[in-house]
Amino acid sequence: MISTDSPAEILTAILTFIVAIGILVAVHEFGHFWVARRLGIKVLRFSIGFGKPLWQRIAGKDQVEYVIAAIPLGGYVKLLDEREGNVPASEAHRSFNRAPVWKRIAVLLAGPAFNLIFAVAMYWVLFTAGQPTLKPIVGDVTVESIAAKAGLKYEDTILAVNGKPVETLESAMLGTLDDLIDDGTIVMRVRGIDGSERDVTMQTGEKRRQLTQADTMLPGLGFDFWRPRVAADVGELSEGEAAARAGLAVGDRIVRIGQQEVSDFQQLVQLIKPNANQQITFTVERNGQTLELPVTIGESIENGQSIGRIGVAPSGRILDSNIKREDMLAVQKYGALDAVGKAAEKTWDMSVFTLKIVGRIVTGDVSLKNLSGPIAIAETTGFAARQGWRTFFSTLALISISLGVLNLLPIPVLDGGQIVYQLAELVKGKPVSERAQLFGQQIGIAVLILMMSLAFYNDIARHLAP
Repeated sequence: MISTDSPAEILTAILTFIVAIGILVAVHEFGHFWVARRLGIKVLRFSIGFGKPLWQRIAGKDQVEYVIAAIPLGGYVKLLDEREGNVPASEAHRSFNRAPVWKRIAVLLAGPAFNLIFAVAMYWVLFTAGQPTLKPIVGDVTVESIAAKAGLKYEDTILAVNGKPVETLESAMLGTLDDLIDDGTIVMRVRGIDGSERDVTMQTGEKRRQLTQADTMLPGLGFDFWRPRVAADVGELSEGEAAARAGLAVGDRIVRIGQQEVSDFQQLVQLIKPNANQQITFTVERNGQTLELPVTIGESIENGQSIGRIGVAPSGRILDSNIKREDMLAVQKYGALDAVGKAAEKTWDMSVFTLKIVGRIVTGDVSLKNLSGPIAIAETTGFAARQGWRTFFSTLALISISLGVLNLLPIPVLDGGQIVYQLAELVKGKPVSERAQLFGQQIGIAVLILMMSLAFYNDIARHLAP
């Protein structure tokens, strides 16, 4: 989960959201702007944001007005158009409405296209610099879970999902979700620690739609991806927090919480989380002695939920395993030319996947809770920025793909809807009537308001969830 508890994290989320949206909107609108000018259509205004201008300038032979406005949630390019006001006869040939249909479609397509090109550029930078990745190796498998009943085992390596080879944890996750939303049956090819390969089939049944919700798929299937098992040793103590107040010391090994044995640090975290503000006896080993220390577990708020914490960090001591940390890591790095193809391939795959998710939401096969609004985007960009430039670039690419694909949807107020009007004109031989366009715009606005309302509701509900 992404947490924005501290003022610094909240500020980071807000600033990175503004920067990310500003960049992506600028890219999108520049596509419209650049292609319109190249095709001889006059541009009147290029605005990033809506509302009151914070900065504006008029420049160039055409006296284009460049604006940065107060509300950073979009932007627009205003073109010369006889339907929106009087146009001098000397410039009528440069108006958008008089341009051939193919030119109008080209201008409308340019915005989404530039978003996809931007995503290719981001992935190209990542692939040429080297993108560290994790291999798709299975971690803990919950007893009696869907995964366990299917025969998935600890430290299995996932080789393919639904017949498509996967090499990274990310591709395995996307492949699993893709297979889940198709028919609720997930088919994997895996290799066990003994080197033998086998097929694993997970049947989700009635849980299919529920498992499409964010953060529920892996817990619902009952497995996680492998990570090094770190000993439940106290490596660091946060001054003034629960563990320090109770007398725990650096070097202590926590072996039991209440009556529950503790095998590793991850299990320790899972046992502490649901017990905020509860007093529990910790059994620890210190210098060969066993001590029992009553600890009143502290509390933090993550996504609106009360989470227990005691203020300790692990020592980093890795427990025995068949897999070493270095075996889990790979670096996707390509030469400048090869990286172009890899970046374009990844952009295409993510675009198709995004379109499929949208389609499944419409048909009801994917939960509406997957719709996210500005709050979730701000949290995501803020988290990505704190993780480093690679994560931030990857997040920018994903949001840019979403912006490009969603703008191609046939909703009248979006680029895709306007393209439909142009195609209708091409078929009819005359423009769509103003009445039909107005009716379509009203429907489009209603759909967008509904989508944004759901997105805002989901953002707020995630923070208010008990």
